[in-house]
Formats: sequence, structure tokens, C-alpha cells
Amino acid sequence: MSLDNGHSHVYIHVYMFLLRVITALSKARVPYGLVGGYAVALHGAVRGTMDIDLVIRLDEDQFVRAERALKSIGLEPRLPVTAREVFRFREEYIANRNLTAWSFVNPATPSELVDIVLTHNLGELTTRPLRVQGKQIRVVSLDDLIRMKQEAGRPQDQEDVRALKAIRGKR
Repeated sequence: MSLDNGHSHVYIHVYMFLLRVITALSKARVPYGLVGGYAVALHGAVRGTMDIDLVIRLDEDQFVRAERALKSIGLEPRLPVTAREVFRFREEYIANRNLTAWSFVNPATPSELVDIVLTHNLGELTTRPLRVQGKQIRVVSLDDLIRMKQEAGRPQDQEDVRALKAIRGKR
């Protein structure tokens, strides 16, 4: 029996997708912070996830650049709204529609999914670069990630908070 139960191809695909996303954002000059399950895993907790969760600056130009970057790698917004509309109506979407993330998906490969978190501003968070396979990835700090997970409050987030606090206690 193999250690990865035959799923290593899935992890390689997801990692390659993460690198494509990060490269596209970097080329478009969109500062970002990785949050969600990937950030939890990169901080050292065991966590399986398929989607990539990011925070960017709450700035209309950054929304437009992010949209352009993600479209350049084959991703399309799940909702028929433009970057400018998402930026301008962000607070209404959060308050009235419980839309906390702007989602992009690859129609040809639906497992390729990116969520841009609308409830947090990269400018108010601390990130740190982590090297993964020679590539630098900006990850939201352990303390900010714990705070974001506590605010979200879903069962998986509560598990992530416990794991992240245990990691913080060992540092």
C-alpha cells in the first residue's frame, strides 16, 4: 500500500494550480495573502482542501487586476458581475446576500477554484513569504489567520483554530 493512497497526482495538480494562480497575480502586480486551508497547511497543520482562498487589497484597481489575472489562466467568475461591480457593491453583497467571497472557477476543470475573500483587507493583515518548492508564496500570518478563522466560526474553522494555536504554542 502506498503512503499517499494513489492521490499524489491530485496534490501535484493542486500545487501546480496554486503556482499558476500566484504567478498570474504576481505578473498583474496584485499583492495577495493566502488564507484558508492552504495557509493552514503551510503553517504546519494537516489539512486537506481543494480551493485556493486569497485576500487582496480592498481597492477597485486591485479587483480589476485580480479579475484579469485569474481570467488569463482560464478562470471565470461564478457570478455574472464585473470586478468593478463586486468592489462597488461589496458591502451590500456581504450584508444582504451573505456573499463573503468572490469565486472563480475553471469551467474545463471545476476543481480549479479560487475564492477572493471580501470580508478582509490585505492592507490590514500581516503576510510572510514562505518558500514552497523554490517558489515564494505570501501567506497570512499565524495570528491573523487564527483571528480570521475565529471570526468565520464554522466547524472546520474551529478545528483549524485548535491546530493553529497548537502550532503557535510550539514556536
